[in-house]
Amino acid sequence: MDTNSCEKPHAVLVPFPAQGHLIPMMQLASLLHSRGFFITFVNTEYNHKRLIKSKGLEWIMGFENFQFETITEGLPPSDRDATQYPPALCDAIRKNCYPVFKDLLAKLVSSSELPRVSCVISDGVMSFAIKAGAELNIPVIQFWTASACGFMGYLQYHELIRRGITPFKDDNFAANGLLESRLEWIAGMRNMRLKDMPSFVRTTDPDDILLNYLGDEAQNCLNASAIIFNTFADLEVEVLEAIAPLSPPIYNIGPLLLLTKNIPESPVSSFRPSLWKEDRTCLEWLDKHEKNSVVFVNYGSVTLISDHHLQEFAWGLANSKHPFLWIVRPDIAMGESAVLPEDFIRETKDRGLLASWCPQEEVLSHPSVGVFLSHCGWNSILESMCAGVPMICWPFFAEQQTNCRYICVEWEMGEEVDHDVKRDEIEALIRNVMREEKGKEMKNKTLEWKEKAKEATRVGGSSYNDFDCLVNEIGRKPNGAAGVLA
Repeated sequence: MDTNSCEKPHAVLVPFPAQGHLIPMMQLASLLHSRGFFITFVNTEYNHKRLIKSKGLEWIMGFENFQFETITEGLPPSDRDATQYPPALCDAIRKNCYPVFKDLLAKLVSSSELPRVSCVISDGVMSFAIKAGAELNIPVIQFWTASACGFMGYLQYHELIRRGITPFKDDNFAANGLLESRLEWIAGMRNMRLKDMPSFVRTTDPDDILLNYLGDEAQNCLNASAIIFNTFADLEVEVLEAIAPLSPPIYNIGPLLLLTKNIPESPVSSFRPSLWKEDRTCLEWLDKHEKNSVVFVNYGSVTLISDHHLQEFAWGLANSKHPFLWIVRPDIAMGESAVLPEDFIRETKDRGLLASWCPQEEVLSHPSVGVFLSHCGWNSILESMCAGVPMICWPFFAEQQTNCRYICVEWEMGEEVDHDVKRDEIEALIRNVMREEKGKEMKNKTLEWKEKAKEATRVGGSSYNDFDCLVNEIGRKPNGAAGVLA
């Protein structure tokens, strides 16, 4: 490595091993790389193999001033092309990742061939990096890749447990109205109900892995050197103001997908870490349809659907009579392969397209897409907002319930589907959004948020300035003098 490379600041990035976390971490990596950083991007071995299967072998050697490393999360080897089971994955990360990551970090720190490690930027639910960084005297920044409102929701888990609200006493919590309970004591979050909290509170088990893991990980973020949010100040102002007094310095640098549009095209900035092969023929299919006419349906990378709900969604789409692009992952059905009714396939063959995965940001930006039926994952929300596409919301789990509340109530750019989805409801919501006055109002609100997001990420905007501050802080040389980026 040449002398100039060795003088670069070096950031070690550690994403949580799921598609929705890889995307923003790679966007952050490309931004830092464009500002002169050397990047080490740390995947789990399982996800590294999936990326090779999806993207081919040519990228695994890395790019100029950018390398990939791997660690094991300790789960048994598997050739499945699917997201690992979240409870088992989180439990394995908690038990196994600290020592293997510490060993990797020690190797990077001691290398004479690499720039000195300036910082670790770890996913907000991978806080083992904080402990490893402290032992090696490396500052660790937590990157919370989901919403700030979701983060604040997880911060309440310990208090919900202390108050005896969760775990629930029995499984009748939905029938007895407990989920409608108001939580008036949460700073920065008005009119929240228990049902709007991240969904892992819905358990009767005090040892529930995800209840404890997410509650602990959110609290652990407060011990980091700083926290990064993929959001912008105007979007979540009240929540961010409430988090600030509890937290180390906060950098709100989103939407990252817009901020990355300010950097030059390069092999790093153009790399898309998709864990499934993307079907790009759907873009050609969209070209054949009128503006704002297509319903786009994608439940993300983790959501599982019962066969009954899958069929209700199918017939709701069919009965709406609108053209639709529906992403149906091979692993989307609970316990089995997704099978759609033959009569549904026949009836919709001229106006529907099914695909296993797609370049979602490009799809949402296509002029023919009029509404997005989504699980309310944070990447999907930001991509939809930045494309000016209103949403129909069917949250599955985690902070998606919290996101849904904000989309529909605070930001007014979506409508919620009842969890026990019915085909008549899907048909009515699609018609409402695509044809009625309510849909026009949602579209206008979404376009307003799109413009605010663009303002935040332009030169001089709040997210642009926060990213500059972040770069200047972590790009400093060890003797305290300003680094190459200051």
